[in-house]
Amino acid sequence: MFAGHFGVAAAVKSKTPELPLWSLLVSTQLLDIAFIPFNLGGIESMEPIGEGGYAKMMIFAFYTHSFIGAMLLSILAEFLAGRYWGKRSGVIIGVVAFSHWVLDLIVHRPDLPILPGNAGDLPLLGLGLWNSFFVSFLFELLLITAGAILYFRHLLQASDPAHKGKAILAGCIMTVFLLLSLGIDVFS
Repeated sequence: MFAGHFGVAAAVKSKTPELPLWSLLVSTQLLDIAFIPFNLGGIESMEPIGEGGYAKMMIFAFYTHSFIGAMLLSILAEFLAGRYWGKRSGVIIGVVAFSHWVLDLIVHRPDLPILPGNAGDLPLLGLGLWNSFFVSFLFELLLITAGAILYFRHLLQASDPAHKGKAILAGCIMTVFLLLSLGIDVFS
C-alpha cells in the first residue's frame, strides 16, 4: 500500500507547509524502510501467497510492524524531527509515521503482531482489506485522491498570482507521482 501512505503525506503537507515534503513521504514509509535491514538480516520476511503483487504476500514483520515496534519507531521519528523542526512538527512526523501501522492494520491480512517478535504469541492483527482487490484499490484511490486534491488546493491558495503556473505544475507532478505509486501497488 505505497500509494495510500503517500496520499497521507500529501494531505498532511497541505496542512503543514513548514515541513519538507520529503520528510512526510519518508515518515509514511518509515516502517517499510526499517523493514529492509531486518529483511536482509533474515529477521523479517515476505512470502508469496498465490500469484501476483504486493497484496499477495504474507508479511512477517514481527518487529518493525508490531504495534509496539511501530510506536517506538514513530516516537524516534518524532524526537528526531522535533530537534530539527520544532516540537509541533516532531509530533506531526510521529503521527504520520504511525499512520503507516494504522493503514496496514486496515489492509493487511492478520500478520501484524502487538508485541515485537510476536512475544506472548498473541493473536496477529489485520482486517484483510487486501482480500478484495477491488475494495483495497478503491481505498487507496480514495487516499491518493484526497491527498492530491488537498495538496493541489494548498499550492493554489498559497501561491501568489505570478506563480500560479508553478503551483499548477507542482500539483500536477504530485498527482502523477501518486498515480504512479498506485501503479506500483496494482501491477507489482
